[in-house]
Amino acid sequence: MNSTTPARARTDREPGAIVETLIPARLERLPWGRFHVLVVAALGVTWILDGLEVTLAGSVAAALKASPALRFSDPEVGLAGSAYLSGAVLGALFFGWVTDRLGRKKLFFITIVVYLSATALTGLAWNGFTFFLFRFLTGAGIGGEYAAINSTIQELIPARFRGHLDLMINGSFWVGAALGALVAVALLNPSLFDPELGWRLAFLTGALIGLVVFAMRMWIPESPRWLAIHGRETEGETVVAAIEKRFTDAGAQLTPVPASAAIRLRSRTHTPLSQVFDTLFNRYRLRTFVGLSLMAAQAFFYNAIFFTYALVLTRFYGVGTSDVGWYILPFAAGNFLGPVVLGRLFDTLGRRMMISITYALSGLLLVVVGALFERDLLTAATQTIGWMIVFFVASPAASAAYLTVSETFPIEIRALAIAVFYAIGTGLGGVAAPYVFGKLIESGSRQSIFGGYVFAAVLMFAASFVAARYAVAAERKPLEEVATPLSAAG
Repeated sequence: MNSTTPARARTDREPGAIVETLIPARLERLPWGRFHVLVVAALGVTWILDGLEVTLAGSVAAALKASPALRFSDPEVGLAGSAYLSGAVLGALFFGWVTDRLGRKKLFFITIVVYLSATALTGLAWNGFTFFLFRFLTGAGIGGEYAAINSTIQELIPARFRGHLDLMINGSFWVGAALGALVAVALLNPSLFDPELGWRLAFLTGALIGLVVFAMRMWIPESPRWLAIHGRETEGETVVAAIEKRFTDAGAQLTPVPASAAIRLRSRTHTPLSQVFDTLFNRYRLRTFVGLSLMAAQAFFYNAIFFTYALVLTRFYGVGTSDVGWYILPFAAGNFLGPVVLGRLFDTLGRRMMISITYALSGLLLVVVGALFERDLLTAATQTIGWMIVFFVASPAASAAYLTVSETFPIEIRALAIAVFYAIGTGLGGVAAPYVFGKLIESGSRQSIFGGYVFAAVLMFAASFVAARYAVAAERKPLEEVATPLSAAG
């Protein structure tokens, strides 16, 4: 049995019983250590998988069009991206709801199994329908991962590290994107693999990584915060004690937690959906408005450009299918470096200022690069440099949307709140974007594509204004201080 698994049988409180616990305070006072690194590695890899999937889908676009089994048109390539995002939306909603009821740990195992099974089947698709179906199921697994993993990481990481770390974890999507680009370069090289085999092997790569991730998660504990609220504080205390032991065994000196830091909770088995919607659309309606604005804007912005990037390169710049990955690599580097370099400012200058600045600047840069594209003043290389600059700023902006919706709502509904915002934001801003831009690219009109870029920029400007006016100053505050638990008892 590993050191973070409770050794005793669980003891549940009756629903409605008062629980007084120091669990949040004990977790917050921990220094940064190996435990946190392992949590980030085992759970944060979700974004790497998502980046891998999205990049592969874009990189193999030309191969899907040439495939004897599929023979996709440009709009159908975009539709495949929409199928993935639709699955992510529905998967996030379903698994998010289940995560808040059954716990974080069960769900991050279930969702990884759904993901690795579906992406493996994608590589075996025999016609367009099965390809769309398996992409839908792959998205469902990833969408469920967002809810289960975001909530777990938020509840295990101390507040003083939460902002910067969360942005970096979300930014690791682009590590997966870079990996996907390298895989595509190797597997889509006709001198090494037949193109029909190459794109199939590319999707099977995701399944192999998923198996490794499954093994890595075996030792991750259930969220002690979730356990305390669900009447299992004895089990939660055991988990925290095991975590603390990791630090003391490594030589860390942990300061005592005063009894005054305890919080009182009324235990519950679940949160009724009526209370969920009352919290989202009545009690915290301004936070809901902020979350929806940020998620929808960044989803359209990203999905419109990235899902069709390979099509732009091949259609307007004559880049060969096997070379697309080389252009995605620097694009991914700019996206990853943005949260790494700018992320700490979200904890120092504050959430509201940095979110509004990055959203507005992203929109402005997109208009500039889009105008250069529309006037045919760019090459494939300078187009890529332009996107690197745009997304160096847009990447922390997009990551901040996920940070906002995962830290500004009560723990009882955190996973479902993440799912609702991801689903609505992606549904409004993301699912249609790849298909719409696929049609614009098929038209061959640079002016039409530029019009799409301007629309995406307008959404970012609007979200910037909303954040400047209403975003929550959540920097360096414990989750319970940012949003009082619904089960708080005095």
